[in-house]
Amino acid sequence: MILLNTPRLALREFTIDDTDFVIELLNSESYLKYIGRRNINTSEEAVKYITDNFENSYIENGFGFYVIQLKDKKSPIGICGLAKRDWLDDIDLGFALLPDFEKNGYAYEVAAAMLNYSFTVLHFRKIVAITQSNNSGSIKLLKKIGMKESITVFHPIEKIELMLFSCENPDR
Repeated sequence: MILLNTPRLALREFTIDDTDFVIELLNSESYLKYIGRRNINTSEEAVKYITDNFENSYIENGFGFYVIQLKDKKSPIGICGLAKRDWLDDIDLGFALLPDFEKNGYAYEVAAAMLNYSFTVLHFRKIVAITQSNNSGSIKLLKKIGMKESITVFHPIEKIELMLFSCENPDR
């Protein structure tokens, strides 16, 4: 199911057909460096990850992470979406692209669309985003879509300090 469209991209729900893509993305250099190791190396592990993380979030929360695909080729290039994290007070916006698709404006295009969707369709009051202080690309993008740096938070599992950005719904 397509969640939303941008001029060049479509966001759709994950399915178990995305196992190879999940393995590739979650083991890409930038994902490992800035998001962390998920230890997803086999099709069976990828299916479990898709079911436990993505599909369960759609059911439990009514939102989650979605596959970013090029409209013209329908090929997956990354993920973008929203997460309800136990250790954050607000809903978290996140995104990641395969290395070949970075620096083309895709992350900006889809993150801005997801932020707008979270306010206009889901009617959230506030959205946050977390990133490492050395991830200059994400920091620049978060500022470009209107998020402001607020505080530093400590990730309870990864045991690292993260910058927290936030944005208030302009209509609330």
